[in-house]
Amino acid sequence: MPKFHIEIIKPSHYDNDGYVLQWWKAWIPSNSMACLYAIAQDSADRKVLGEDVDIVVNAYDEMTMRLPLDRIVRTIKANDNKGIVCLVGVQSNQYPRAMDIARKLRAQGITVAIGGFHVSGCISMLKDLPKDLQDALDLGVTLFAGEVEECFDDFLTEAYEGSLKPVYNKMNDLPALQHQVAPILPESIVRKYDGKTSSFDAGRGCPFQCSFCTIINVQGRKSRWRDADDIETLIRANHAQGIHSFFITDDNFARNKNWEPIFDRIIELREKERINIRFLIQVDTLAHRLPNFIEKAAKAGCTNVFIGLESINPENLAHMKKGQNRITEYRKMFQMWKEHGIMTYAGFIMGLPNDTPDSIRRDIELIKRELPVDVLEFTMLTPLPGSEDHKVLYEKGTWLDPDLNRYDLEHATIEHPKMSKEVWQQTYEDIWDWYYTDEHIETLMRRNMAYGIKPVRVWRMCLQIYGAMHFEGVHPQQCGYLRLKDPEQRRPGFKRIPSVLFYPVFAVDSLIKYVKFGAYAWKLNRMRMRIQKDKSNRNYTDLAIKPVVEGEEESLEMFELNDASRAAVAKAKKQKQILQGSRSKDEAPLDAAQ
Repeated sequence: MPKFHIEIIKPSHYDNDGYVLQWWKAWIPSNSMACLYAIAQDSADRKVLGEDVDIVVNAYDEMTMRLPLDRIVRTIKANDNKGIVCLVGVQSNQYPRAMDIARKLRAQGITVAIGGFHVSGCISMLKDLPKDLQDALDLGVTLFAGEVEECFDDFLTEAYEGSLKPVYNKMNDLPALQHQVAPILPESIVRKYDGKTSSFDAGRGCPFQCSFCTIINVQGRKSRWRDADDIETLIRANHAQGIHSFFITDDNFARNKNWEPIFDRIIELREKERINIRFLIQVDTLAHRLPNFIEKAAKAGCTNVFIGLESINPENLAHMKKGQNRITEYRKMFQMWKEHGIMTYAGFIMGLPNDTPDSIRRDIELIKRELPVDVLEFTMLTPLPGSEDHKVLYEKGTWLDPDLNRYDLEHATIEHPKMSKEVWQQTYEDIWDWYYTDEHIETLMRRNMAYGIKPVRVWRMCLQIYGAMHFEGVHPQQCGYLRLKDPEQRRPGFKRIPSVLFYPVFAVDSLIKYVKFGAYAWKLNRMRMRIQKDKSNRNYTDLAIKPVVEGEEESLEMFELNDASRAAVAKAKKQKQILQGSRSKDEAPLDAAQ
Protein backbone atom coordinates (compact mmCIF):
# COMPACT_ATOMS: atom_id res chain seq x y z
CA MET A 1 0.00 0.00 0.00
CA PRO A 2 1.40 3.48 -0.88
CA LYS A 3 2.35 5.54 2.16
CA PHE A 4 2.53 9.20 3.08
CA HIS A 5 4.65 10.17 6.08
CA ILE A 6 3.78 13.01 8.45
CA GLU A 7 6.75 13.68 10.72
CA ILE A 8 5.86 16.15 13.48
CA ILE A 9 8.75 17.89 15.25
CA LYS A 10 8.64 20.27 18.20
CA PRO A 11 12.06 21.98 18.01
CA SER A 12 14.05 22.97 21.06
CA HIS A 13 16.24 26.03 21.66
CA TYR A 14 19.96 26.74 21.82
CA ASP A 15 21.57 27.56 25.16
CA ASN A 16 24.14 30.34 25.60
CA ASP A 17 26.92 27.98 24.50
CA GLY A 18 25.10 26.96 21.33
CA TYR A 19 24.02 23.49 22.48
CA VAL A 20 20.47 22.26 21.97
CA LEU A 21 18.52 22.17 25.23
CA GLN A 22 17.62 18.53 25.85
CA TRP A 23 16.73 16.52 28.95
CA TRP A 24 16.24 12.96 30.11
CA LYS A 25 12.76 14.17 31.12
CA ALA A 26 11.32 17.59 30.25
CA TRP A 27 8.89 19.43 32.50
CA ILE A 28 6.43 21.05 30.12
CA PRO A 29 4.67 19.05 27.37
CA SER A 30 3.95 20.59 23.98
CA ASN A 31 0.25 21.10 23.40
CA SER A 32 0.81 22.23 19.81
CA MET A 33 2.43 18.88 19.09
CA ALA A 34 -0.43 17.07 20.83
CA CYS A 35 -3.00 18.99 18.76
CA LEU A 36 -1.35 18.31 15.40
CA TYR A 37 -0.59 14.70 16.25
CA ALA A 38 -4.25 14.05 17.08
CA ILE A 39 -5.50 15.90 13.99
CA ALA A 40 -3.06 14.09 11.69
CA GLN A 41 -3.91 10.72 13.22
CA ASP A 42 -7.61 11.45 12.72
CA SER A 43 -6.97 12.23 9.06
CA ALA A 44 -5.05 8.97 8.77
CA ASP A 45 -7.89 7.01 10.36
CA ARG A 46 -10.39 8.61 7.96
CA LYS A 47 -8.21 7.82 4.94
CA VAL A 48 -8.41 11.37 3.60
CA LEU A 49 -5.84 10.60 0.87
CA GLY A 50 -7.86 7.64 -0.33
CA GLU A 51 -8.43 4.06 0.76
CA ASP A 52 -5.24 2.93 -0.95
CA VAL A 53 -2.91 5.38 0.84
CA ASP A 54 -1.58 4.58 4.30
CA ILE A 55 -0.82 7.76 6.31
CA VAL A 56 1.97 7.24 8.88
CA VAL A 57 2.20 9.78 11.71
CA ASN A 58 5.20 10.20 14.02
CA ALA A 59 5.95 12.90 16.61
CA TYR A 60 9.19 14.01 18.27
CA ASP A 61 9.82 16.53 21.03
CA GLU A 62 13.44 17.65 20.69
CA MET A 63 13.47 18.70 24.36
CA THR A 64 13.56 14.99 25.26
CA MET A 65 15.56 13.38 22.45
CA ARG A 66 18.00 13.72 19.60
CA LEU A 67 15.99 14.03 16.41
CA PRO A 68 16.39 11.09 14.01
CA LEU A 69 16.74 13.40 11.01
CA ASP A 70 18.81 10.96 8.96
CA ARG A 71 16.23 8.23 9.48
CA ILE A 72 13.39 10.60 8.57
CA VAL A 73 15.18 11.57 5.36
CA ARG A 74 15.86 7.95 4.41
CA THR A 75 12.28 6.92 5.12
CA ILE A 76 10.71 9.69 3.05
CA LYS A 77 13.19 9.31 0.17
CA ALA A 78 12.59 5.56 0.08
CA ASN A 79 8.89 6.38 -0.19
CA ASP A 80 9.38 8.37 -3.42
CA ASN A 81 9.55 11.61 -1.36
CA LYS A 82 5.94 11.17 -0.27
CA GLY A 83 6.04 12.85 3.11
CA ILE A 84 6.25 16.13 4.99
CA VAL A 85 8.04 17.34 8.11
CA CYS A 86 5.93 19.74 10.17
CA LEU A 87 7.83 21.92 12.64
CA VAL A 88 5.08 22.81 15.11
CA GLY A 89 4.53 25.24 17.96
CA VAL A 90 7.67 27.15 17.01
CA GLN A 91 8.16 30.10 19.35
CA SER A 92 10.44 33.00 18.47
CA ASN A 93 13.37 31.69 20.52
CA GLN A 94 12.99 28.29 18.84
CA TYR A 95 12.86 29.68 15.31
CA PRO A 96 16.64 29.67 14.70
CA ARG A 97 16.80 26.00 15.68
CA ALA A 98 13.76 25.26 13.52
CA MET A 99 15.45 26.91 10.54
CA ASP A 100 18.64 24.90 11.09
CA ILE A 101 16.58 21.71 11.05
CA ALA A 102 14.72 22.91 7.95
CA ARG A 103 17.99 23.64 6.10
CA LYS A 104 19.21 20.09 6.66
CA LEU A 105 15.93 18.63 5.45
CA ARG A 106 15.54 20.94 2.47
CA ALA A 107 19.11 20.13 1.36
CA GLN A 108 17.83 16.57 0.94
CA GLY A 109 14.70 17.69 -0.92
CA ILE A 110 12.31 16.99 1.97
CA THR A 111 9.08 19.02 2.16
CA VAL A 112 9.01 21.19 5.28
CA ALA A 113 6.34 23.39 6.89
CA ILE A 114 6.77 25.67 9.90
CA GLY A 115 3.92 26.86 12.12
CA GLY A 116 3.52 28.22 15.62
CA PHE A 117 3.51 31.46 17.52
CA HIS A 118 6.41 33.13 15.73
CA VAL A 119 5.01 32.68 12.24
CA SER A 120 1.43 33.41 13.32
CA GLY A 121 2.43 36.40 15.44
CA CYS A 122 4.49 38.06 12.71
CA ILE A 123 1.86 37.54 10.04
CA SER A 124 -0.95 38.78 12.28
CA MET A 125 0.80 41.94 13.48
CA LEU A 126 3.28 43.10 10.83
CA LYS A 127 2.51 44.68 7.47
CA ASP A 128 5.36 42.93 5.69
CA LEU A 129 7.11 39.63 6.22
CA PRO A 130 10.23 40.06 8.35
CA LYS A 131 13.52 38.81 6.97
CA ASP A 132 13.55 35.62 9.03
CA LEU A 133 10.24 34.48 7.51
CA GLN A 134 11.36 35.48 4.03
CA ASP A 135 14.49 33.38 4.56
CA ALA A 136 12.25 30.38 5.14
CA LEU A 137 10.31 31.03 1.93
CA ASP A 138 13.56 31.42 -0.02
CA LEU A 139 14.56 28.01 1.32
CA GLY A 140 11.33 26.51 -0.03
CA VAL A 141 9.72 26.09 3.39
CA THR A 142 5.95 26.48 3.67
CA LEU A 143 4.75 28.85 6.41
CA PHE A 144 1.48 28.19 8.24
CA ALA A 145 -0.17 30.93 10.31
CA GLY A 146 -3.25 30.20 12.39
CA GLU A 147 -4.97 27.02 13.54
CA VAL A 148 -5.24 23.89 11.46
CA GLU A 149 -8.32 22.08 12.81
CA GLU A 150 -10.66 22.89 9.92
CA CYS A 151 -8.18 22.93 7.03
CA PHE A 152 -5.73 20.11 7.68
CA ASP A 153 -7.35 17.71 5.23
CA ASP A 154 -6.89 20.21 2.39
CA PHE A 155 -3.36 21.03 3.53
CA LEU A 156 -2.50 17.33 3.66
CA THR A 157 -3.96 16.68 0.22
CA GLU A 158 -1.91 19.50 -1.30
CA ALA A 159 1.21 18.20 0.43
CA TYR A 160 0.55 14.74 -1.02
CA GLU A 161 0.03 16.19 -4.49
CA GLY A 162 3.13 18.39 -4.23
CA SER A 163 1.12 21.60 -4.62
CA LEU A 164 1.65 23.33 -1.26
CA LYS A 165 1.37 27.12 -1.25
CA PRO A 166 4.30 29.14 0.15
CA VAL A 167 2.10 30.70 2.86
CA TYR A 168 -1.13 29.57 4.51
CA ASN A 169 -2.66 32.49 6.37
CA LYS A 170 -5.60 31.28 8.46
CA MET A 171 -5.47 34.06 11.04
CA ASN A 172 -8.93 35.29 10.04
CA ASP A 173 -10.40 31.79 10.15
CA LEU A 174 -9.91 30.75 13.77
CA PRO A 175 -12.19 27.74 14.33
CA ALA A 176 -14.76 27.08 17.00
CA LEU A 177 -13.44 24.26 19.20
CA GLN A 178 -16.62 22.33 19.93
CA HIS A 179 -16.38 18.76 18.65
CA GLN A 180 -12.94 19.28 17.15
CA VAL A 181 -10.35 16.55 17.43
CA ALA A 182 -8.96 16.80 20.96
CA PRO A 183 -5.17 16.91 21.56
CA ILE A 184 -3.50 13.71 22.64
CA LEU A 185 -0.05 12.12 22.55
CA PRO A 186 0.86 8.45 22.86
CA GLU A 187 2.11 7.27 26.24
CA SER A 188 5.53 6.56 24.75
CA ILE A 189 6.02 10.33 24.35
CA VAL A 190 4.21 11.46 27.51
CA ARG A 191 6.38 9.25 29.74
CA LYS A 192 9.29 11.54 28.83
CA TYR A 193 7.66 14.41 30.73
CA ASP A 194 7.87 14.94 34.48
CA GLY A 195 5.18 12.99 36.29
CA LYS A 196 3.97 11.57 32.97
CA THR A 197 2.13 14.83 32.39
CA SER A 198 0.22 15.53 29.19
CA SER A 199 -1.59 18.68 28.11
CA PHE A 200 -4.72 19.98 26.47
CA ASP A 201 -6.34 23.31 25.75
CA ALA A 202 -9.88 23.54 27.07
CA GLY A 203 -10.20 26.85 25.25
CA ARG A 204 -8.31 29.56 23.40
CA GLY A 205 -8.37 33.34 23.44
CA CYS A 206 -8.18 35.99 26.15
CA PRO A 207 -10.19 39.26 26.40
CA PHE A 208 -7.46 41.37 28.00
CA GLN A 209 -5.04 43.72 26.23
CA CYS A 210 -1.62 43.10 27.83
CA SER A 211 0.89 44.75 25.53
CA PHE A 212 3.59 42.10 26.02
CA CYS A 213 1.27 39.20 25.19
CA THR A 214 1.23 37.30 21.89
CA ILE A 215 -1.71 35.03 22.80
CA ILE A 216 -4.34 37.71 22.21
CA ASN A 217 -3.02 38.42 18.71
CA VAL A 218 -2.55 34.77 17.71
CA GLN A 219 -5.51 33.03 19.37
CA GLY A 220 -7.76 36.08 19.50
CA ARG A 221 -9.56 37.97 22.25
CA LYS A 222 -12.79 36.02 22.00
CA SER A 223 -13.27 32.98 24.20
CA ARG A 224 -13.43 29.76 22.17
CA TRP A 225 -13.93 26.60 24.17
CA ARG A 226 -14.30 22.85 23.98
CA ASP A 227 -17.48 21.16 25.21
CA ALA A 228 -17.46 19.18 28.42
CA ASP A 229 -18.05 16.09 26.25
CA ASP A 230 -14.81 16.83 24.38
CA ILE A 231 -12.90 17.15 27.65
CA GLU A 232 -14.36 13.92 28.96
CA THR A 233 -13.35 12.13 25.75
CA LEU A 234 -9.73 13.24 25.94
CA ILE A 235 -9.50 12.48 29.66
CA ARG A 236 -10.83 8.97 29.08
CA ALA A 237 -8.41 8.44 26.18
CA ASN A 238 -5.50 9.47 28.39
CA HIS A 239 -6.83 7.44 31.33
CA ALA A 240 -6.74 4.37 29.10
CA GLN A 241 -2.99 5.01 28.67
CA GLY A 242 -2.44 5.50 32.40
CA ILE A 243 -2.11 9.29 32.11
CA HIS A 244 -3.84 11.39 34.78
CA SER A 245 -1.71 14.52 35.13
CA PHE A 246 -2.32 17.50 32.84
CA PHE A 247 -1.20 21.00 32.07
CA ILE A 248 -4.32 22.84 30.84
CA THR A 249 -2.71 25.32 28.49
CA ASP A 250 -5.46 27.95 28.23
CA ASP A 251 -3.63 31.24 28.68
CA ASN A 252 -6.45 32.28 31.01
CA PHE A 253 -8.77 29.46 32.00
CA ALA A 254 -10.91 31.81 34.08
CA ARG A 255 -12.00 33.59 30.87
CA ASN A 256 -13.01 30.32 29.22
CA LYS A 257 -16.78 30.84 29.10
CA ASN A 258 -17.31 27.11 29.50
CA TRP A 259 -15.15 26.73 32.61
CA GLU A 260 -17.95 25.65 34.94
CA PRO A 261 -19.40 22.80 32.83
CA ILE A 262 -15.85 21.58 32.23
CA PHE A 263 -15.05 21.60 35.95
CA ASP A 264 -18.39 19.93 36.72
CA ARG A 265 -17.67 17.12 34.26
CA ILE A 266 -14.18 16.52 35.64
CA ILE A 267 -15.59 16.50 39.18
CA GLU A 268 -18.11 13.90 38.08
CA LEU A 269 -15.37 11.72 36.61
CA ARG A 270 -13.37 11.99 39.82
CA GLU A 271 -16.24 11.30 42.20
CA LYS A 272 -18.28 8.72 40.30
CA GLU A 273 -15.58 6.83 38.41
CA ARG A 274 -12.57 7.49 40.65
CA ILE A 275 -10.45 8.81 37.77
CA ASN A 276 -7.84 10.62 39.81
CA ILE A 277 -7.17 13.65 37.60
CA ARG A 278 -4.82 16.43 38.68
CA PHE A 279 -3.83 19.50 36.72
CA LEU A 280 -2.30 22.96 36.59
CA ILE A 281 -4.18 25.95 35.17
CA GLN A 282 -3.31 29.55 34.31
CA VAL A 283 -5.61 32.39 35.40
CA ASP A 284 -5.69 36.15 35.88
CA THR A 285 -5.67 37.98 39.21
CA LEU A 286 -9.46 38.43 39.20
CA ALA A 287 -10.37 34.75 38.84
CA HIS A 288 -11.17 34.57 42.56
CA ARG A 289 -14.12 36.91 41.96
CA LEU A 290 -15.94 34.31 39.86
CA PRO A 291 -18.47 32.56 42.12
CA ASN A 292 -17.42 28.96 42.84
CA PHE A 293 -14.40 29.11 40.52
CA ILE A 294 -11.71 28.28 43.08
CA GLU A 295 -13.93 25.81 44.93
CA LYS A 296 -14.70 23.85 41.78
CA ALA A 297 -11.11 24.05 40.54
CA ALA A 298 -9.98 22.35 43.76
CA LYS A 299 -12.71 19.69 43.58
CA ALA A 300 -11.84 18.98 39.94
CA GLY A 301 -8.22 18.25 40.86
CA CYS A 302 -6.36 21.55 40.44
CA THR A 303 -3.16 21.26 42.48
CA ASN A 304 -1.27 24.25 41.12
CA VAL A 305 -2.30 27.57 39.59
CA PHE A 306 -0.17 30.00 37.61
CA ILE A 307 -1.25 33.62 38.09
CA GLY A 308 -0.14 36.55 35.96
CA LEU A 309 0.88 38.83 38.83
CA GLU A 310 3.63 40.55 36.77
CA SER A 311 4.19 43.46 39.21
CA ILE A 312 3.05 45.12 42.43
CA ASN A 313 3.79 48.56 40.99
CA PRO A 314 0.73 50.17 39.32
CA GLU A 315 3.05 52.24 37.11
CA ASN A 316 4.44 49.05 35.63
CA LEU A 317 1.00 47.48 35.34
CA ALA A 318 -0.27 50.52 33.43
CA HIS A 319 2.70 50.38 31.06
CA MET A 320 1.86 46.73 30.28
CA LYS A 321 -1.87 47.52 29.88
CA LYS A 322 -2.48 45.13 32.75
CA GLY A 323 -5.44 47.08 34.08
CA GLN A 324 -7.18 43.95 35.38
CA ASN A 325 -4.48 43.56 38.07
CA ARG A 326 -5.60 45.38 41.22
CA ILE A 327 -3.02 45.51 43.96
CA THR A 328 -5.70 45.90 46.66
CA GLU A 329 -6.94 42.39 45.87
CA TYR A 330 -3.63 40.57 45.65
CA ARG A 331 -3.51 39.33 49.26
CA LYS A 332 -7.10 38.14 49.36
CA MET A 333 -6.72 36.44 45.99
CA PHE A 334 -3.67 34.41 47.00
CA GLN A 335 -5.23 33.52 50.35
CA MET A 336 -8.33 32.12 48.69
CA TRP A 337 -6.28 29.76 46.54
CA LYS A 338 -4.26 28.66 49.58
CA GLU A 339 -7.40 28.03 51.63
CA HIS A 340 -8.34 25.36 49.08
CA GLY A 341 -4.97 23.61 49.23
CA ILE A 342 -3.71 24.89 45.86
CA MET A 343 -0.07 25.88 45.37
CA THR A 344 0.42 29.24 43.68
CA TYR A 345 2.88 30.19 40.97
CA ALA A 346 3.08 33.81 39.90
CA GLY A 347 4.85 35.50 37.03
CA PHE A 348 6.93 38.61 37.69
CA ILE A 349 8.20 40.72 34.79
CA MET A 350 11.30 42.81 35.42
CA GLY A 351 12.82 45.47 33.18
CA LEU A 352 9.92 47.91 32.87
CA PRO A 353 10.96 51.49 31.99
CA ASN A 354 10.99 52.72 35.62
CA ASP A 355 12.75 49.65 37.02
CA THR A 356 16.18 49.81 38.61
CA PRO A 357 18.04 47.10 40.54
CA ASP A 358 17.09 48.85 43.79
CA SER A 359 13.39 49.23 42.92
CA ILE A 360 13.17 45.61 41.77
CA ARG A 361 14.77 44.32 44.98
CA ARG A 362 12.43 46.54 47.04
CA ASP A 363 9.42 45.04 45.25
CA ILE A 364 10.65 41.50 45.84
CA GLU A 365 11.10 42.13 49.57
CA LEU A 366 7.58 43.56 49.77
CA ILE A 367 6.15 40.51 48.04
CA LYS A 368 7.98 38.22 50.46
CA ARG A 369 6.55 40.06 53.47
CA GLU A 370 3.03 40.92 52.33
CA LEU A 371 1.81 38.35 49.78
CA PRO A 372 1.27 34.62 50.46
CA VAL A 373 2.43 33.53 47.00
CA ASP A 374 4.47 30.33 46.92
CA VAL A 375 6.63 30.46 43.82
CA LEU A 376 7.69 33.38 41.67
CA GLU A 377 8.91 32.89 38.11
CA PHE A 378 10.89 35.84 36.81
CA THR A 379 11.10 36.96 33.20
CA MET A 380 12.66 39.91 31.44
CA LEU A 381 10.39 42.27 29.56
CA THR A 382 10.76 41.04 25.98
CA PRO A 383 9.08 42.40 22.83
CA LEU A 384 8.01 39.03 21.47
CA PRO A 385 7.05 39.04 17.78
CA GLY A 386 3.27 38.93 17.74
CA SER A 387 2.88 41.31 20.67
CA GLU A 388 1.84 44.96 20.59
CA ASP A 389 5.17 45.88 22.19
CA HIS A 390 7.08 44.31 19.31
CA LYS A 391 4.87 45.85 16.65
CA VAL A 392 5.30 49.38 18.02
CA LEU A 393 9.08 49.07 18.33
CA TYR A 394 9.44 47.31 14.97
CA GLU A 395 7.45 49.96 13.09
CA LYS A 396 9.40 52.77 14.80
CA GLY A 397 12.66 51.22 13.66
CA THR A 398 13.85 50.86 17.27
CA TRP A 399 16.84 48.59 17.78
CA LEU A 400 15.78 45.02 18.53
CA ASP A 401 18.24 42.20 19.07
CA PRO A 402 18.46 40.43 15.67
CA ASP A 403 19.14 37.03 17.27
CA LEU A 404 15.73 35.45 17.85
CA ASN A 405 17.35 32.71 19.94
CA ARG A 406 17.65 35.32 22.71
CA TYR A 407 13.89 36.00 22.80
CA ASP A 408 13.46 33.45 25.58
CA LEU A 409 12.42 35.92 28.32
CA GLU A 410 15.80 35.66 30.06
CA HIS A 411 17.98 37.86 27.87
CA ALA A 412 18.01 41.61 27.26
CA THR A 413 16.80 42.15 23.69
CA ILE A 414 16.08 45.89 23.81
CA GLU A 415 17.77 48.89 25.37
CA HIS A 416 16.58 49.92 28.84
CA PRO A 417 16.32 53.63 29.77
CA LYS A 418 17.80 53.18 33.25
CA MET A 419 19.94 50.04 33.10
CA SER A 420 22.74 48.92 30.82
CA LYS A 421 22.38 45.48 29.27
CA GLU A 422 25.00 44.15 31.66
CA VAL A 423 23.25 45.56 34.74
CA TRP A 424 19.84 44.39 33.53
CA GLN A 425 21.14 40.87 32.87
CA GLN A 426 22.91 40.71 36.23
CA THR A 427 19.79 41.91 38.03
CA TYR A 428 17.79 39.14 36.36
CA GLU A 429 20.27 36.57 37.60
CA ASP A 430 20.32 38.10 41.10
CA ILE A 431 16.54 38.32 41.46
CA TRP A 432 16.23 34.54 41.88
CA ASP A 433 18.63 34.63 44.83
CA TRP A 434 16.75 37.57 46.35
CA TYR A 435 13.49 35.64 46.48
CA TYR A 436 14.66 32.07 47.12
CA THR A 437 16.65 32.63 50.29
CA ASP A 438 16.76 29.82 52.83
CA GLU A 439 14.89 32.05 55.27
CA HIS A 440 12.05 32.71 52.84
CA ILE A 441 11.76 29.08 51.79
CA GLU A 442 11.39 28.22 55.49
CA THR A 443 8.67 30.88 55.74
CA LEU A 444 6.89 29.37 52.74
CA MET A 445 6.91 25.96 54.40
CA ARG A 446 5.53 27.37 57.65
CA ARG A 447 2.79 29.27 55.82
CA ASN A 448 1.72 26.14 53.97
CA MET A 449 1.66 24.15 57.20
CA ALA A 450 -0.76 26.77 58.55
CA TYR A 451 -3.01 26.09 55.54
CA GLY A 452 -2.78 22.34 56.06
CA ILE A 453 -0.49 21.84 53.05
CA LYS A 454 2.51 19.55 53.43
CA PRO A 455 5.82 21.40 53.18
CA VAL A 456 7.17 18.69 50.88
CA ARG A 457 5.25 20.42 48.09
CA VAL A 458 7.19 23.63 48.73
CA TRP A 459 10.40 21.60 48.75
CA ARG A 460 9.66 20.11 45.33
CA MET A 461 8.62 23.39 43.77
CA CYS A 462 11.63 25.31 45.04
CA LEU A 463 14.00 22.60 43.83
CA GLN A 464 12.47 22.78 40.37
CA ILE A 465 12.00 26.52 39.97
CA TYR A 466 15.06 27.85 41.78
CA GLY A 467 17.15 24.82 40.90
CA ALA A 468 16.57 25.38 37.18
CA MET A 469 18.18 28.81 37.27
CA HIS A 470 20.74 28.25 40.04
CA PHE A 471 22.12 24.91 38.88
CA GLU A 472 21.10 24.49 35.22
CA GLY A 473 21.23 28.15 34.23
CA VAL A 474 17.95 28.09 32.29
CA HIS A 475 14.45 29.33 32.96
CA PRO A 476 12.18 26.70 34.58
CA GLN A 477 9.91 26.66 31.52
CA GLN A 478 12.83 25.35 29.47
CA CYS A 479 14.15 22.94 32.06
CA GLY A 480 13.90 19.26 32.89
CA TYR A 481 15.71 16.44 34.69
CA LEU A 482 19.31 15.54 33.79
CA ARG A 483 20.74 17.72 31.02
CA LEU A 484 21.77 16.02 27.79
CA LYS A 485 24.25 17.55 25.35
CA ASP A 486 25.28 16.48 21.87
CA PRO A 487 28.46 18.09 20.51
CA GLU A 488 27.37 17.32 16.96
CA GLN A 489 24.27 19.49 17.29
CA ARG A 490 26.01 22.71 18.25
CA ARG A 491 24.64 25.88 16.65
CA PRO A 492 26.32 26.97 13.41
CA GLY A 493 29.01 29.53 14.19
CA PHE A 494 30.11 27.75 17.39
CA LYS A 495 33.21 25.59 17.42
CA ARG A 496 32.54 21.85 17.33
CA ILE A 497 34.46 19.98 20.02
CA PRO A 498 35.47 16.38 19.20
CA SER A 499 33.43 13.84 21.14
CA VAL A 500 36.51 12.28 22.70
CA LEU A 501 37.26 15.62 24.37
CA PHE A 502 33.71 16.81 24.93
CA TYR A 503 32.15 13.92 26.84
CA PRO A 504 34.76 13.53 29.63
CA VAL A 505 34.51 17.25 30.41
CA PHE A 506 30.71 17.14 30.22
CA ALA A 507 30.60 14.12 32.55
CA VAL A 508 32.81 15.79 35.17
CA ASP A 509 30.89 19.08 34.97
CA SER A 510 27.59 17.21 35.30
CA LEU A 511 28.85 15.24 38.30
CA ILE A 512 29.95 18.39 40.10
CA LYS A 513 26.70 20.18 39.27
CA TYR A 514 24.42 17.40 40.47
CA VAL A 515 26.43 16.77 43.62
CA LYS A 516 25.92 20.44 44.50
CA PHE A 517 22.26 20.17 43.58
CA GLY A 518 21.89 17.04 45.72
CA ALA A 519 23.51 18.79 48.69
CA TYR A 520 21.10 21.70 48.29
CA ALA A 521 18.13 19.33 48.07
CA TRP A 522 19.27 17.54 51.22
CA LYS A 523 19.67 20.83 53.10
CA LEU A 524 16.11 21.88 52.19
CA ASN A 525 14.82 18.42 53.02
CA ARG A 526 16.30 18.65 56.53
CA MET A 527 14.54 22.00 56.85
CA ARG A 528 11.29 20.39 55.66
CA MET A 529 11.51 17.52 58.15
CA ARG A 530 12.23 19.88 61.02
CA ILE A 531 9.29 22.13 60.17
CA GLN A 532 6.91 19.24 59.57
CA LYS A 533 7.69 17.75 62.98
CA ASP A 534 6.94 21.05 64.70
CA LYS A 535 3.16 20.87 65.19
CA SER A 536 3.08 24.48 66.38
CA ASN A 537 3.49 25.54 62.75
CA ARG A 538 -0.15 24.67 62.23
CA ASN A 539 -0.88 27.88 64.14
CA TYR A 540 1.82 29.89 62.39
CA THR A 541 0.84 33.35 61.17
CA ASP A 542 2.44 36.40 59.65
CA LEU A 543 1.31 39.48 57.77
CA ALA A 544 0.96 37.70 54.43
CA ILE A 545 -1.53 35.10 55.70
CA LYS A 546 -3.36 37.35 58.13
CA PRO A 547 -7.02 37.18 56.99
CA VAL A 548 -8.09 40.08 54.78
CA VAL A 549 -11.41 41.73 55.59
CA GLU A 550 -11.28 44.91 53.53
CA GLY A 551 -8.26 44.87 51.23
CA GLU A 552 -8.38 48.53 50.29
CA GLU A 553 -8.44 49.53 53.96
CA GLU A 554 -5.22 47.72 54.87
CA SER A 555 -2.03 49.49 55.77
CA LEU A 556 0.64 47.92 53.57
CA GLU A 557 3.98 49.17 52.30
CA MET A 558 2.87 47.94 48.88
CA PHE A 559 0.16 50.61 48.91
CA GLU A 560 2.72 53.36 49.55
CA LEU A 561 5.24 52.59 46.82
CA ASN A 562 4.51 55.74 44.82
CA ASP A 563 1.73 58.08 43.75
CA ALA A 564 0.35 55.44 41.39
CA SER A 565 0.02 52.97 44.27
CA ARG A 566 -1.79 55.50 46.42
CA ALA A 567 -4.05 56.39 43.50
CA ALA A 568 -4.88 52.71 42.93
CA VAL A 569 -5.92 52.34 46.59
CA ALA A 570 -7.99 55.53 46.45
CA LYS A 571 -9.71 54.27 43.29
CA ALA A 572 -10.55 50.95 44.95
CA LYS A 573 -12.06 52.76 47.94
CA LYS A 574 -14.14 54.98 45.67
CA GLN A 575 -15.41 52.01 43.66
CA LYS A 576 -16.39 50.29 46.89
CA GLN A 577 -18.30 53.35 48.08
CA ILE A 578 -20.16 53.59 44.76
CA LEU A 579 -21.02 49.89 44.91
CA GLN A 580 -22.25 50.17 48.50
CA GLY A 581 -24.34 53.22 47.59
CA SER A 582 -25.90 51.36 44.69
CA ARG A 583 -26.78 48.43 46.93
CA SER A 584 -28.32 50.76 49.52
CA LYS A 585 -30.61 52.29 46.88
CA ASP A 586 -31.69 48.85 45.68
CA GLU A 587 -32.52 47.75 49.22
CA ALA A 588 -34.33 50.96 50.28
CA PRO A 589 -37.84 50.07 48.98
CA LEU A 590 -37.66 46.68 50.65
CA ASP A 591 -36.56 48.27 53.95
CA ALA A 592 -39.39 50.79 53.75
CA ALA A 593 -41.95 48.08 53.12
CA GLN A 594 -40.71 46.11 56.09
